[in-house]
Amino acid sequence: MRKVMFTGIALLFALLLASPARAQHTPRGKAVDVSKAEIEATVQKTASAPVSDQQIRVLNINGDYNVGVGVVHRAKTAGRDVGGGVEHSQITEVYHVISGNGTLVTGGTIQNAKEIPADNQVVTVLNGPSTNGGPVMNGVSRKLAPGDVVIIPPNTPHWFSEITTDQIVYLVVRVDPKKVLPAGYGLK
Repeated sequence: MRKVMFTGIALLFALLLASPARAQHTPRGKAVDVSKAEIEATVQKTASAPVSDQQIRVLNINGDYNVGVGVVHRAKTAGRDVGGGVEHSQITEVYHVISGNGTLVTGGTIQNAKEIPADNQVVTVLNGPSTNGGPVMNGVSRKLAPGDVVIIPPNTPHWFSEITTDQIVYLVVRVDPKKVLPAGYGLK
């Protein structure tokens, strides 16, 4: 009985010594801010363009993966196509609508799809290897409004089939586990 009790106490003592509460804390990373003023300045810089996708910053997270933060605005183009579909093979995008309304189509297939050249800014700065083309067919349509968030995994075609206000503006967070985006981009 004493041997079992001693073994139990020794095991408990060993667990306490090895517990995370006793482990020394090491810094895990540094938080980075992207201010409302930076976002608004980025939108204003290209406000006259029918479509603008501006990466504000790309950060490496503890050597494990990159995260990009940017702003996209798409103007309503009366009587014209809103643009073609696109899909990114290695990046997950998270859209958070800031202003405006539109219809986003995801999934399905891109008509006349073709790879975007490796030296194109879409590949080198914004999204890594990507494919674009015509409209997305047989996808899921959803109406987006301010405050809405959509998560678009890699290899998911997506396309704004309609912008119902003057423009739609959204913050885009790009999760880059394969580190294809240029870490350090946009840092001051």
